[in-house]
Amino acid sequence: MATMSEHRTAHATRAESGWVTGLGAFAAVVMMIVGFFHGIAGIAALFEDEFFVVTSNYVFDVDVTAWGWIQLVLGVVVFFAGWGILTGATWARVVGMTLAVISAIANFFFIPYYPVWAVLIIALDIAIIWALANWDRDETTSARAY
Repeated sequence: MATMSEHRTAHATRAESGWVTGLGAFAAVVMMIVGFFHGIAGIAALFEDEFFVVTSNYVFDVDVTAWGWIQLVLGVVVFFAGWGILTGATWARVVGMTLAVISAIANFFFIPYYPVWAVLIIALDIAIIWALANWDRDETTSARAY
């Protein structure tokens, strides 16, 4: 039977991959950045309706003030979900992936108002989904325990 120190050494060696811990940290930090960006876009839309100019011939037309509130609320929720992932909260991974999907969809509808910004946030959302789908929280927390 293996001793406790042998078990710890074997377990710690397997879990020390930089990718394992890096993916979780990457997703958390990018979510906090995306949340901040959503908040800035929301505040800009709420305080200055004329800041966002709608491009012509776009199928979806939504009120800028409504988008401001959606962006602001979504930004706060995404930011705190990113914080939850950074702290290792169990709920945060599923919530983070769900919010990244919602954020990508919301920014698809935001394309006529600010196209480059919306496409950038969609790309960051895809990176978040990828990172959270590949991140193994159990290996990350067991690597920290040793």
